[in-house]
Amino acid sequence: MKPKENRSYTAADRLVINLDQALRTLFGRPLVTERSNPAEECVESELPESRKDHVARLMRINHTGEVCAQALYQGQALTARREDVRRSMERSAAEENDHLDWCEQRVEELGGRLSILNPLWYAGSFALGAAAGLAGDKWSLGFVAETEKQVEGHLEEHLAQVPESDCRTRAILEQMKEDEIRHGQMAKAHGGAELPGPVKTAMKLTSKLMTTSVYRL
Repeated sequence: MKPKENRSYTAADRLVINLDQALRTLFGRPLVTERSNPAEECVESELPESRKDHVARLMRINHTGEVCAQALYQGQALTARREDVRRSMERSAAEENDHLDWCEQRVEELGGRLSILNPLWYAGSFALGAAAGLAGDKWSLGFVAETEKQVEGHLEEHLAQVPESDCRTRAILEQMKEDEIRHGQMAKAHGGAELPGPVKTAMKLTSKLMTTSVYRL
Protein backbone atom coordinates (compact mmCIF):
# COMPACT_ATOMS: atom_id res chain seq x y z
CA MET A 1 0.00 0.00 0.00
CA LYS A 2 1.81 3.12 -1.21
CA PRO A 3 0.64 6.52 0.09
CA LYS A 4 -0.80 8.78 -2.60
CA GLU A 5 -0.03 12.46 -2.79
CA ASN A 6 -2.66 15.10 -1.90
CA ARG A 7 -4.54 12.77 0.39
CA SER A 8 -5.02 13.22 4.12
CA TYR A 9 -4.29 10.11 6.17
CA THR A 10 -5.61 9.38 9.64
CA ALA A 11 -3.41 7.90 12.36
CA ALA A 12 -5.04 4.51 11.70
CA ASP A 13 -4.29 4.82 7.96
CA ARG A 14 -0.64 5.51 8.71
CA LEU A 15 -0.40 2.54 11.06
CA VAL A 16 -1.73 0.25 8.32
CA ILE A 17 0.69 1.78 5.78
CA ASN A 18 3.58 1.22 8.18
CA LEU A 19 2.55 -2.38 8.77
CA ASP A 20 2.47 -2.92 5.01
CA GLN A 21 5.92 -1.35 4.66
CA ALA A 22 7.29 -3.53 7.45
CA LEU A 23 6.00 -6.74 5.84
CA ARG A 24 7.39 -5.72 2.44
CA THR A 25 10.75 -4.79 3.97
CA LEU A 26 11.16 -8.02 5.91
CA PHE A 27 9.34 -10.65 3.89
CA GLY A 28 8.49 -9.32 0.43
CA ARG A 29 9.69 -6.88 -2.19
CA PRO A 30 9.91 -3.21 -1.20
CA LEU A 31 8.14 -0.47 -3.14
CA VAL A 32 10.97 1.10 -5.11
CA THR A 33 11.22 4.40 -6.98
CA GLU A 34 11.66 4.95 -10.70
CA ARG A 35 15.45 4.54 -10.46
CA SER A 36 17.26 1.59 -11.99
CA ASN A 37 19.87 -0.52 -10.23
CA PRO A 38 23.28 1.19 -10.80
CA ALA A 39 24.90 -2.26 -11.13
CA GLU A 40 23.08 -2.77 -14.44
CA GLU A 41 25.81 -0.80 -16.19
CA CYS A 42 28.50 -3.23 -14.99
CA VAL A 43 29.65 -6.66 -16.08
CA GLU A 44 30.00 -9.33 -13.40
CA SER A 45 33.62 -10.01 -12.44
CA GLU A 46 35.13 -13.28 -11.27
CA LEU A 47 36.06 -13.21 -7.59
CA PRO A 48 37.84 -15.89 -5.54
CA GLU A 49 35.36 -17.77 -3.32
CA SER A 50 36.82 -16.35 -0.11
CA ARG A 51 36.58 -12.79 -1.44
CA LYS A 52 33.10 -13.39 -2.82
CA ASP A 53 31.91 -14.64 0.58
CA HIS A 54 33.38 -11.59 2.32
CA VAL A 55 31.75 -9.14 -0.11
CA ALA A 56 28.42 -10.99 0.21
CA ARG A 57 28.62 -10.59 3.99
CA LEU A 58 29.42 -6.88 3.61
CA MET A 59 26.38 -6.46 1.37
CA ARG A 60 24.30 -8.39 3.92
CA ILE A 61 25.36 -5.80 6.50
CA ASN A 62 24.35 -3.03 4.08
CA HIS A 63 21.01 -4.74 3.48
CA THR A 64 20.32 -4.89 7.22
CA GLY A 65 21.44 -1.27 7.49
CA GLU A 66 18.78 -0.39 4.94
CA VAL A 67 16.22 -2.42 6.89
CA CYS A 68 17.11 -0.25 9.89
CA ALA A 69 16.97 2.93 7.79
CA GLN A 70 13.55 1.99 6.44
CA ALA A 71 12.27 1.39 9.97
CA LEU A 72 13.76 4.65 11.25
CA TYR A 73 12.19 6.71 8.49
CA GLN A 74 8.81 5.00 8.86
CA GLY A 75 8.83 5.55 12.62
CA GLN A 76 9.84 9.18 12.22
CA ALA A 77 7.29 9.86 9.48
CA LEU A 78 4.58 8.37 11.71
CA THR A 79 5.29 10.80 14.54
CA ALA A 80 6.49 13.88 12.57
CA ARG A 81 4.56 17.05 13.37
CA ARG A 82 5.21 19.10 10.21
CA GLU A 83 3.79 17.89 6.92
CA ASP A 84 6.86 18.96 4.93
CA VAL A 85 9.03 16.91 7.29
CA ARG A 86 6.75 13.90 6.87
CA ARG A 87 6.89 14.18 3.08
CA SER A 88 10.69 14.47 3.17
CA MET A 89 10.89 11.38 5.38
CA GLU A 90 8.61 9.42 3.07
CA ARG A 91 10.65 10.29 -0.04
CA SER A 92 13.90 9.37 1.71
CA ALA A 93 12.30 6.11 2.85
CA ALA A 94 11.34 5.36 -0.75
CA GLU A 95 14.94 5.87 -1.88
CA GLU A 96 16.17 3.70 1.01
CA ASN A 97 13.86 1.02 -0.45
CA ASP A 98 15.91 1.24 -3.65
CA HIS A 99 19.03 0.53 -1.59
CA LEU A 100 17.28 -2.36 0.12
CA ASP A 101 16.35 -3.91 -3.21
CA TRP A 102 19.79 -3.38 -4.77
CA CYS A 103 21.59 -4.88 -1.77
CA GLU A 104 19.32 -7.92 -1.74
CA GLN A 105 19.91 -8.50 -5.44
CA ARG A 106 23.68 -8.25 -4.97
CA VAL A 107 23.71 -10.62 -2.00
CA GLU A 108 21.83 -13.17 -4.12
CA GLU A 109 24.22 -12.71 -7.06
CA LEU A 110 27.17 -13.39 -4.76
CA GLY A 111 25.57 -16.55 -3.42
CA GLY A 112 24.95 -15.14 0.05
CA ARG A 113 21.86 -14.92 2.24
CA LEU A 114 20.11 -12.19 4.18
CA SER A 115 20.44 -11.84 7.94
CA ILE A 116 18.10 -13.78 10.22
CA LEU A 117 18.30 -10.83 12.63
CA ASN A 118 16.45 -8.40 10.33
CA PRO A 119 13.09 -8.51 12.19
CA LEU A 120 14.85 -7.70 15.48
CA TRP A 121 16.75 -4.77 14.00
CA TYR A 122 13.63 -3.48 12.23
CA ALA A 123 11.61 -3.44 15.46
CA GLY A 124 14.33 -1.67 17.42
CA SER A 125 14.94 0.91 14.71
CA PHE A 126 11.23 1.65 14.27
CA ALA A 127 10.92 2.28 18.01
CA LEU A 128 13.95 4.61 17.91
CA GLY A 129 12.54 6.48 14.92
CA ALA A 130 9.14 6.94 16.54
CA ALA A 131 10.77 8.11 19.79
CA ALA A 132 12.92 10.60 17.88
CA GLY A 133 9.80 11.91 16.13
CA LEU A 134 7.98 12.32 19.43
CA ALA A 135 10.92 14.30 20.81
CA GLY A 136 10.27 16.92 18.13
CA ASP A 137 11.00 17.45 14.46
CA LYS A 138 14.34 19.21 15.01
CA TRP A 139 15.65 16.23 17.02
CA SER A 140 14.15 13.72 14.62
CA LEU A 141 15.83 15.47 11.70
CA GLY A 142 19.07 15.75 13.67
CA PHE A 143 18.91 12.01 14.24
CA VAL A 144 18.53 11.47 10.49
CA ALA A 145 21.48 13.77 9.73
CA GLU A 146 23.75 11.99 12.20
CA THR A 147 22.60 8.55 11.04
CA GLU A 148 23.38 9.39 7.42
CA LYS A 149 26.78 10.81 8.40
CA GLN A 150 27.68 7.57 10.16
CA VAL A 151 26.34 5.47 7.28
CA GLU A 152 28.49 7.48 4.85
CA GLY A 153 31.59 6.54 6.84
CA HIS A 154 30.46 2.93 7.01
CA LEU A 155 30.03 2.79 3.22
CA GLU A 156 33.51 4.28 2.71
CA GLU A 157 34.95 1.48 4.86
CA HIS A 158 33.17 -1.13 2.75
CA LEU A 159 34.28 0.45 -0.52
CA ALA A 160 37.87 0.17 0.71
CA GLN A 161 37.35 -3.59 1.14
CA VAL A 162 35.65 -4.28 -2.20
CA PRO A 163 38.05 -5.07 -5.09
CA GLU A 164 38.25 -2.44 -7.84
CA SER A 165 37.30 -5.18 -10.30
CA ASP A 166 33.93 -5.71 -8.57
CA CYS A 167 32.15 -2.98 -10.49
CA ARG A 168 28.63 -4.18 -9.63
CA THR A 169 29.09 -3.97 -5.86
CA ARG A 170 31.01 -0.70 -6.04
CA ALA A 171 28.38 0.94 -8.25
CA ILE A 172 25.67 0.15 -5.71
CA LEU A 173 27.73 1.38 -2.76
CA GLU A 174 28.73 4.59 -4.54
CA GLN A 175 25.10 5.44 -5.37
CA MET A 176 24.04 4.62 -1.82
CA LYS A 177 26.75 6.90 -0.46
CA GLU A 178 25.63 9.74 -2.73
CA ASP A 179 22.01 9.31 -1.59
CA GLU A 180 22.91 9.15 2.11
CA ILE A 181 24.87 12.41 1.85
CA ARG A 182 21.86 14.08 0.20
CA HIS A 183 19.42 12.72 2.79
CA GLY A 184 21.61 14.09 5.57
CA GLN A 185 21.80 17.49 3.88
CA MET A 186 18.01 17.54 3.46
CA ALA A 187 17.53 16.78 7.16
CA LYS A 188 19.82 19.66 8.12
CA ALA A 189 18.09 21.99 5.65
CA HIS A 190 14.73 21.22 7.28
CA GLY A 191 16.08 22.28 10.68
CA GLY A 192 17.84 19.24 12.09
CA ALA A 193 19.61 19.92 15.40
CA GLU A 194 23.09 18.77 16.34
CA LEU A 195 22.78 15.74 18.62
CA PRO A 196 24.54 15.60 22.01
CA GLY A 197 27.86 13.72 22.08
CA PRO A 198 26.62 10.81 24.24
CA VAL A 199 23.78 10.15 21.77
CA LYS A 200 26.23 10.02 18.85
CA THR A 201 28.44 7.62 20.80
CA ALA A 202 25.48 5.37 21.62
CA MET A 203 24.53 5.34 17.93
CA LYS A 204 28.07 4.28 16.96
CA LEU A 205 28.10 1.48 19.54
CA THR A 206 24.72 0.22 18.33
CA SER A 207 25.95 0.31 14.74
CA LYS A 208 29.03 -1.70 15.74
CA LEU A 209 26.83 -4.32 17.41
CA MET A 210 24.68 -4.56 14.29
CA THR A 211 27.56 -4.92 11.83
CA THR A 212 29.38 -7.49 13.96
CA SER A 213 26.32 -9.68 14.53
CA VAL A 214 24.97 -9.46 10.98
CA TYR A 215 28.35 -10.31 9.42
CA ARG A 216 28.05 -13.67 11.18
CA LEU A 217 24.27 -14.16 11.19
